[in-house]
Amino acid sequence: MAENSYQIDLVVTWDEVHRDTKDLVRRLMALGPMKGIVAITRGGLVPATILARELELRYVDTLCIATYDEKSIGDINLIKAPEEACADKGEGWLLVDDLVDTGATMREARKLLPNAHVATVYAKPGGLEFVDTYVHDVAQNVWVFFPWDTSPQYVSPMVRDGNA
Repeated sequence: MAENSYQIDLVVTWDEVHRDTKDLVRRLMALGPMKGIVAITRGGLVPATILARELELRYVDTLCIATYDEKSIGDINLIKAPEEACADKGEGWLLVDDLVDTGATMREARKLLPNAHVATVYAKPGGLEFVDTYVHDVAQNVWVFFPWDTSPQYVSPMVRDGNA
């Protein structure tokens, strides 16, 4: 696996993901009715849930692709494709992920669903060419920590640790 050099960490809270995904909903409402949503697992599952509720879509499927392991990017591993959406080549489907980074995952997803409308909550320059609609720009050297990947924990006051 190749190791990327991220210089900045960005921690996103549940409230921020919820707010930003609702902003994504507002941008997508003008597209009109969709057949359903395809969430790229695992990161796209939470945004897809919010989108499904707010857009009143009941058909939600998954495209299971693995490329990340913590902060390492490796080979693309297609685990499961959404059969019905693939049969339509994505026409009328919304393809959702939390973040597009280098574009490697979305490039593979676009091969399967070339006509889907691709939406992400966050987007880095390296993957922008694969996204139709997104909410926030993120610099390429930023590693985004989502709330489903982190856990709140107690931290001692700085003065106790000599970090004042």
